[in-house]
Amino acid sequence: MVTPRTLEVLLLSLLLLWASGMENSRKELKNEPEQPRNVCLGLINKGQYESFHLGNTAKCFSKCTQSNTEACDLENLQRYWLKFEDHLVESQSGIVNMSFLKAAVQNVSTNISEDLLFSLTPSQVPRQMTEDEHDHPDRVRLPRSLFESLQGNRSEVWLAITILDIGPGNLFKGAQLSPEDSSHVLNNRLVGLSLGRIPVGPLVEPLEITFSHQHLPPNMALSCVFWDVTKGSTGRWSSTGCSTELRAKRTICRCNHLTFFALLLRPILDQATVQALVRISRAGCGASMIFLASTVILYAALRFYRQRFKSEDAPKIHVALSISLFLLNLAFFINVERDRVPLDTVCWIQGAIFHYFLLCTFTWMGLEAFHLYLVVIKVFNTYFGHYFLKLSLVGWGLPALIVIGTGSANSYGRYAIYDKMNGTTLQLCWFHEKTALSALYITVHGYFLVTFLFSAVVLGLVAWKIFTLPSATVGREQGLNWKGVLTVLGLSSLVGVTWWLAILTPLGLSTIYVFALFNSLQGVFIFCWFATLYFPSRGAMSSSSGTARVDQVHTTSHE
Repeated sequence: MVTPRTLEVLLLSLLLLWASGMENSRKELKNEPEQPRNVCLGLINKGQYESFHLGNTAKCFSKCTQSNTEACDLENLQRYWLKFEDHLVESQSGIVNMSFLKAAVQNVSTNISEDLLFSLTPSQVPRQMTEDEHDHPDRVRLPRSLFESLQGNRSEVWLAITILDIGPGNLFKGAQLSPEDSSHVLNNRLVGLSLGRIPVGPLVEPLEITFSHQHLPPNMALSCVFWDVTKGSTGRWSSTGCSTELRAKRTICRCNHLTFFALLLRPILDQATVQALVRISRAGCGASMIFLASTVILYAALRFYRQRFKSEDAPKIHVALSISLFLLNLAFFINVERDRVPLDTVCWIQGAIFHYFLLCTFTWMGLEAFHLYLVVIKVFNTYFGHYFLKLSLVGWGLPALIVIGTGSANSYGRYAIYDKMNGTTLQLCWFHEKTALSALYITVHGYFLVTFLFSAVVLGLVAWKIFTLPSATVGREQGLNWKGVLTVLGLSSLVGVTWWLAILTPLGLSTIYVFALFNSLQGVFIFCWFATLYFPSRGAMSSSSGTARVDQVHTTSHE
């Protein structure tokens, strides 16, 4: 018979064994590695594409930023979204309509008779459309040849089209889109095209994706790119196989493959490039200012020692150009040599002064060309009373009128090139970058274009006349007329050929550097021409070139 005492002992033993088992279980659990619960590591929702999992993973678009310390595995997350289109095709899911994701899957015959068009409006699910529909400027055109190339294997294929908003974070940004660079994906929008796991080689006819957008800032450019998973550990944007056609409010991308596509908005001049160009310009402008001042001093000395020198107009025009260019370089130094832009009123004045001396420089270069035309091309009937006084009224007065008109419209102010983090790569007192672009294009670009065209025509005529003079053609059999070449190069510095290089800057960064270097040294070239022409002897130069008439007194002032 079991006594109460025995039952108590048995119960106590069972309790001890149970407690020991629980303790051992806790120790084992403690020793097991903890499974990661951070969605942005890309493991929790791996391969799961229900609405809950898509929305949960999409939170990482905003969480994975430079300032957020939460751990993110960009490679896993990007792979998740790249495989989403394969999932769409394999599951034939139909449509997905979420705030950050619009997707559709459609069965397409490989024996179609025309190209396919689909809308890519960010707020709507992609759908097939016709050529006549103009309500959807964002669209993709898939060439018929793409599907015809698949006829040997299958009669129909499933096509997945995705519009994905990647947000402001680091996902799908790539190593080249660093915080120091203002490049970014336009509207944070990706367009994905996929046939699932069907291999698609380079397309015979490229597909066309049209992205609509507003007018671009003046210092930015667009380029069509695709996400290349073979670049780096996490992939990066590449333009290989894609071309870009820029229009006023839309850009057409043509690419020869299927993947995720986007438009990158890039600064024409990033921070490193701007700083390098500023350093080159400072050095060149500093040298030019020294030589321009030397030109003025040399002119004053020659005017003192040579009485006839006072009545000649050509050296006066050279000196007026030198003075305007010296003051332009000085205004440039004042404009860039500071850490921050001054008060609005001071900045307005500095912008107006900088604009004025820039226009004076353009005007005097045009007047140099006008003077060349009179004394080399027209030659006869070139007498004008108070000739240099009239030139001065144009050279200094016309820019003043333009600046007064521009200033009355309150066009001057802070001008800045921004990076992606709203920092500035360069700031100047110039035109308002948003409100005064029309004034900038008319009074600077348009004014420059007029003087450029006139000077180019005159310089071409002068060069033609120099090389067709009898003195130049007599010895043509002996080789190149180097005296004529050097004369044209000297005259080129007066009419501003170094400024003409600005037309070539859209060709690439190398031409921008060439323009900055040669243009900042214009003052050096002017001094060399002036010194060679007038010092120590005018006779040597005048007799050795076909441009002796340049400094004759056909246009002597009667002031």
